[in-house]
Amino acid sequence: MDAQGTPCPPRLPGAVLFMCGMNSIRSPMAEAIARHHLPPGVYVASAGVRRGERDPFVDIVLEEIGLTLGRHQPHLLDDLEDDYLDLIVTLAPEAHHAALDKTRSWAADVVYWPTPDPTVATGTREQILHAYREVRDHLTRRILGNIAAANAGAA
Repeated sequence: MDAQGTPCPPRLPGAVLFMCGMNSIRSPMAEAIARHHLPPGVYVASAGVRRGERDPFVDIVLEEIGLTLGRHQPHLLDDLEDDYLDLIVTLAPEAHHAALDKTRSWAADVVYWPTPDPTVATGTREQILHAYREVRDHLTRRILGNIAAANAGAA
């Protein structure tokens, strides 16, 4: 809200963090997608609540759209050195609760984007990849929608 109490239009954050359970699927996928679509000056990172292992299916579905995690290795919110974030996007309930608890003294906004966990998918390799693609596409739509809203608000 501005000084007159009028809601401010959405704006792009200067620093955004994506969080999920283990920083091995949803949050690093969101980080890669956001980093690709946001302006270069926006800091983008990801973290988890618990330690996880890098998931090879993430590399496959990101490569399909020309993206990569690079050398990303899963890490925790506690591994972050600063509280310089404008926005924390949580993608799982446990991450949302952890972010709210951790940021009580931070100025960061915390928002929850419910995102399915593709590891619950069963079946053939292709059926499992389909679940990962659905998560990738869901995150892409959310990120692009928020960028569009921020750009429309700035116009």
